[in-house]
Amino acid sequence: MPTKILSVLVILASLIGYLEWGQGNHSFLWEAEYDVFKKIGSQPKEVMHPFIIVPIIGQLLLLSSLFLKKPIKPILYLGMVCIGLLLVVMFVVGIMASNLEIIVSTFPFFIASSILTALLIKKPLQPSA
Repeated sequence: MPTKILSVLVILASLIGYLEWGQGNHSFLWEAEYDVFKKIGSQPKEVMHPFIIVPIIGQLLLLSSLFLKKPIKPILYLGMVCIGLLLVVMFVVGIMASNLEIIVSTFPFFIASSILTALLIKKPLQPSA
């Protein structure tokens, strides 16, 4: 059960990432993802970018693990890596731009995914039946 709770926390933590670009443009990832889902039916070419698709795939992998009786470690790891790619880029951009808001917005994801990883490493692999 703690694995499932942490998976939800990782997903939620990824959504509070903060972006700023250009003059006065800013968004939290949950707002950007909402816009993606609004456009996916009407303008799919606008949302077909690796930095959009890969983290959403990661969220779907983590979300799918919630419906399994026992989550599968490789799926959890892959989900965290897919989301983490975007958050690491955001962290680096925040450092390069000296933007503390962007940097700090990535910490909840890094903390939640580190705790989930530690929990997964601590639990021994059990043979599947």
